[in-house]
Amino acid sequence: MGTQSPAERTLTQIDYIRLTRLASQLEAGASGTIQELLENSDLVASAAVPATVVTMYTQVLLQDAAGGEPHKVALCYPDDADPSQGFISVLSPLGAGLLGLRVGDVARWRTPRGEDRMAHIVQILFQPEASGDYTT
Repeated sequence: MGTQSPAERTLTQIDYIRLTRLASQLEAGASGTIQELLENSDLVASAAVPATVVTMYTQVLLQDAAGGEPHKVALCYPDDADPSQGFISVLSPLGAGLLGLRVGDVARWRTPRGEDRMAHIVQILFQPEASGDYTT
């Protein structure tokens, strides 16, 4: 089970462009995590992204480091977020923690209450770039 620093993340060029636009619309303090992610990621063409990388609208199976059953989440933009249905905003701590990681990595994030959390990326269930279906 590996861990990754921000420099070891991979973003598609289209995700980079869209997230850069999104970050520019946020207040200065709110865009810090995404801005850091954008500055420290390797960029690849959408067609070249490995099928094991978490991109926007990827559905991923996570296993909480504390145990329990694996659960499915889909990484999305804020307007599409619905945590009760598993749609997690890229601007949330978990969403920013997942973007650009690979199957086998451990996502790390801090909850709004200041708790450190971790989850193992078990499987990519669906990745839009790999399937050619990217709708946002």
